[in-house]
Amino acid sequence: MSHQIIEKNMGLMMILVVVLVTIGGAAEIVPLFFDDKITEPVDGLKPLTAKQLEGRDIYIREGCHVCHTQMVRPFRHETERYGHYSVAGEYVYDHPFMWGSKRTGPDLTRVGGRYSDEWHRLHLEDPRQLVPGSNMPSYPWLSENKVNPNRTARKMRGLRFLGVPYTDEDIAGAADALEDTLEMDALIAYLQQLGTVISERR
Repeated sequence: MSHQIIEKNMGLMMILVVVLVTIGGAAEIVPLFFDDKITEPVDGLKPLTAKQLEGRDIYIREGCHVCHTQMVRPFRHETERYGHYSVAGEYVYDHPFMWGSKRTGPDLTRVGGRYSDEWHRLHLEDPRQLVPGSNMPSYPWLSENKVNPNRTARKMRGLRFLGVPYTDEDIAGAADALEDTLEMDALIAYLQQLGTVISERR
């Protein structure tokens, strides 16, 4: 009889659904905060350098993450193609995460070190020059635009507040490290470090 009262009262039903979803979500999520495998960085993980950090922002700005996810699931067909499956400890310094499983282009989790800097440069300027039939757009302006170093230190301070272990020296030297850096070079620096911590451990 009580279930009929709940089913006929939309307001009460909505409140109870929210309560149940909150309890269920908390039961699944809260224990993860106390699991070292999820909250602790993997051995050898370091914060992105100023150049890599700016490259990551360019990667997001240009929408690269929309077509290229960064999450290898623990399935044989994925690990054989992309490499070691993703581990939570690799991402503890990432804000925001770029996980997902929809891949218009290949997953880039383990792309670091697989190709030369020159390969990446040619691929970004004209993808079809290296991959005939590719539907990836060209990004020639990355070779013309320079990184603006004026906001990098502020970004690092914000990330340090979120738990990324940037030192005062890292922050103070950010602008000098980016002097006359092309956006293309920053993006390639970011790509070249992707997944290398796990690769080194294998």
